[in-house]
Amino acid sequence: MRRLPPLTAIEAFVQVARLGSIKAAAEELALSSPALSRRVQSLERFIGKPLFERRHQALKLNDDGDRLLGLIAPALDAMTDAVEAMTSGGELLRLRLGVLPLYATQQLLPRLPELKRRHPELHLDVDTAGYGMTRLGDGLDAAIVIARDIDPGFYSKRLDRNRVHVIGAKALVEGPDPVTRPEQLSKLTALVHRDMPETFTAWRAAAGFPDLEPLAIDHFDSGNLMLEAAAQGLGVAFMLEAHFEAARDDRLVRLFDLTVESQYSYWFVCRPRALGQRPVRIFHDWLIESLGADGV
Repeated sequence: MRRLPPLTAIEAFVQVARLGSIKAAAEELALSSPALSRRVQSLERFIGKPLFERRHQALKLNDDGDRLLGLIAPALDAMTDAVEAMTSGGELLRLRLGVLPLYATQQLLPRLPELKRRHPELHLDVDTAGYGMTRLGDGLDAAIVIARDIDPGFYSKRLDRNRVHVIGAKALVEGPDPVTRPEQLSKLTALVHRDMPETFTAWRAAAGFPDLEPLAIDHFDSGNLMLEAAAQGLGVAFMLEAHFEAARDDRLVRLFDLTVESQYSYWFVCRPRALGQRPVRIFHDWLIESLGADGV
């Protein structure tokens, strides 16, 4: 049998190549940066040529490294799948998914029957406790989060692009003094999600009212509660267009005929290494297809 380099050296090379950083790859593999560097260097000695262009704070594959990655990464992923299949206790696959309650209610749960028909072996542990990004790899395999952007140390896929709507109770547009002008927000409370803290300030700037101040700004950590608070007349909610449309609540109306692009999107996020795990990859591929998110 032909001699092969240590598998640990190959694994280190693939992670550094995918993440572009010794530090990020070391964190992913639970190693120190010097230990990871030694593994990469041992593979380069075995191959007999450098595999990276070394820069100040990053590594970039050179032509030889790019060629090697294309040849061995699929084999390493296949080995990972094989080990998972042998240790998963049969055909059952389980994914620990963090997701915000409103997204789960409006977008995920209505689609899950199709996922179950396609992959009856895949089971989800759904966690709506929040702080999904910080718990990846420690309680969660993947998460669907709302954010302006994602730390490049994670794998991420944008799931949508949206507009901000001002959502209020129908009673606000009925009666003797209907709310028809943004200036009238000075007498109303703005409802803002804690994960989208800049929504109101970005909306007023884009709408052309940079100095507009509401009566107060109340923060919520639940989109469902924001919609209910708006329906009860407790304030006006600054939320995504998709939230309003999916709510289908006759008590709610969109205020103002203004189009303001949102700075926030929903993202699928996981650690790069997790994407090689079969449950994560199945869910990821299905979600992107289901949402038609490839062109986002």
